[in-house]
Amino acid sequence: MRTPKVLVIGIDGIRPDVLMDVNTPNIDKLAAEGFLSNHAITGYPSVSGPGWSSMLNGVWPDKHGVTDNSFEGERYNDFPDFLTRIEQIQPELETFAVTDWAPLGHSDQGSPPISDAVDVKLVLDGYELGWAEADTKSVQLAVEQLENSNPDALFVYLGNPDEISHEHSSIGSEYRDAIALADEHVGILVQAIHDRLTYSDEDWLILSSTDHGRRSDGGHGGNSEEERTIYFLANGPSVIVPTPSDSTFIVDVAVTALTHLRIQIDPSWQLDGKPVGILR
Repeated sequence: MRTPKVLVIGIDGIRPDVLMDVNTPNIDKLAAEGFLSNHAITGYPSVSGPGWSSMLNGVWPDKHGVTDNSFEGERYNDFPDFLTRIEQIQPELETFAVTDWAPLGHSDQGSPPISDAVDVKLVLDGYELGWAEADTKSVQLAVEQLENSNPDALFVYLGNPDEISHEHSSIGSEYRDAIALADEHVGILVQAIHDRLTYSDEDWLILSSTDHGRRSDGGHGGNSEEERTIYFLANGPSVIVPTPSDSTFIVDVAVTALTHLRIQIDPSWQLDGKPVGILR
């Protein structure tokens, strides 16, 4: 039996209809071979703090406590991210996270969304490095981990598309170019997995999603369909095609990752998500 492994690629602020309109050959290939929903749903308010919290820990804001980007009121000790959950249940598994939006990995008050229990946690500053450069560096660091170590679960965050859309207050050409660049990063990560010497003995699940959609002026945070509609992508030998058409939510990402790693979901964790699109 092949060893289950999971890579979660989080790309900030992706509006699914724009994603489908941009030339994204790497994401398209993953979708063609796996499962893609363009009608998944994120929580409210549709901003990054609660969105990434829900993706990482599998519960809605009423449980994890985060309702804005200040992260005040967080309850991550009660509802930890999926990598930390792995460390709690199967500490022998190797976990890795890289993010260039620093609040995901560092906190001056309380706990960050990705805890220090993760075996390798690398935090860059997209504001300092420039977001395109920071995303490139994040991908390089993840590739090095795949080449030189034996990670079982990885989370890679790409922030450039969201920042570009805010900078230009639109979903126009600059935003679309940023999505195309993110697709190149996805291709690099997928190739690094396929290049592993042990790849034939591994059962990789690649998941990708986003924290929120956006309006045509680049803004988000409200309860509109365009702000709360996100994509959910799953690719790998364990993905079921076609996948049942039940609604898919941001909280399903963490639960799908844990289920693939054969970690039994304990009801006492009170997770809101469900495994989507995989054999279980």
